[in-house]
Amino acid sequence: MCLIAFAWNAHPSAPLVLIANRDEFHARPTAPLAPWEGLPDILGGRDLVEGGGWLALDRRRPRLAAVTNVREPVPPSGLKSRGGLVREFLTGDDLAVSYAELRRVDGNDFGPFNLLLWDGEELVVATNRLKPRWETVSPGVHGLSNGAFDQPWPKTTRLSAALSAWLAANDPTAPNLDLAPLYAALADEHRPDDAALPNTGVGIERERVLSTAFIRLPGYGTRASQIVIIGADGRTLFAERRYGEDGGVTGEQRIEFQRN
Repeated sequence: MCLIAFAWNAHPSAPLVLIANRDEFHARPTAPLAPWEGLPDILGGRDLVEGGGWLALDRRRPRLAAVTNVREPVPPSGLKSRGGLVREFLTGDDLAVSYAELRRVDGNDFGPFNLLLWDGEELVVATNRLKPRWETVSPGVHGLSNGAFDQPWPKTTRLSAALSAWLAANDPTAPNLDLAPLYAALADEHRPDDAALPNTGVGIERERVLSTAFIRLPGYGTRASQIVIIGADGRTLFAERRYGEDGGVTGEQRIEFQRN
């Protein structure tokens, strides 16, 4: 997962509304949105190389986790998979704060990450860059990509603004909800001016090609857009749209359920 915008306690009927893109190599084996094999209460896409995930939730308990990588000029090797953090939180019993605190101890054992954790009561964002740390999220609309939490990268601020506008115009728990505006925001290929780009040490050419919400490159790009809406009454919507290397839609699912 490489780009997330989310509204936390910003709408009276839905404490958490989250939209996200997963960017990855197209050759990496991936399972689509579905209950995880062997873990039927866990719902999400799944990385079939390491067995973890980038955005998933528990259908029985109020638990959600999402992870992004942190961009670095020379990514470290030989570290634990970030997707394992999602799997471990969802299959465990730690509260979000407790799990984030544990990662302050061993966070550097994992690839560079930003981690979003929800336990039904609190929403927490944790990272292992520049050092392992975490913070609780304040109510409002926030963005998270491959830099620091709420860092105003152009694509993060554009996606957050689109989510805010959609929430202002819609009840996110209404039946037959139109998700098209959210998918359109996630498919945005607007490229900002160079002056607005972050400097993550990878060079201006790479900053440019990674500056769009939707990425389309040979062999690499946005492989899935996902939408999660968790209502105050436990009703939950989880939708996913998948893309091929050419950017065309290859599949789509929409799952709705009621958590008791």
